[in-house]
Amino acid sequence: MAKRALIEREKKRTRLVQKYAAKRTALKKVMDDQSQTQEARYEARLKLQRLPRNANPTRKRNRCALTGRPRGTFRKFGLARSKIREIAFRGEIPGLTKASW
Repeated sequence: MAKRALIEREKKRTRLVQKYAAKRTALKKVMDDQSQTQEARYEARLKLQRLPRNANPTRKRNRCALTGRPRGTFRKFGLARSKIREIAFRGEIPGLTKASW
């Protein structure tokens, strides 16, 4: 189980990303628009830099919904590999079976 503070930090980052998503896309659109003046593009770049660092979606980390484990997390299930294995053995994930040959 991951530390509670790490899990809460990720939740905070997720909220920040959602809060600033529209603003980030608008600023990036201005920056990429060649028809804009250099000054307008420069101002957009400065405004983007002033946004909180954790508002950047690349700073988010996928974590297991049950344990908070940061590595080995499957996006499709939102769970760590070990938890997927446990739940699949109990037959609680429809259509997922243990491979054997």
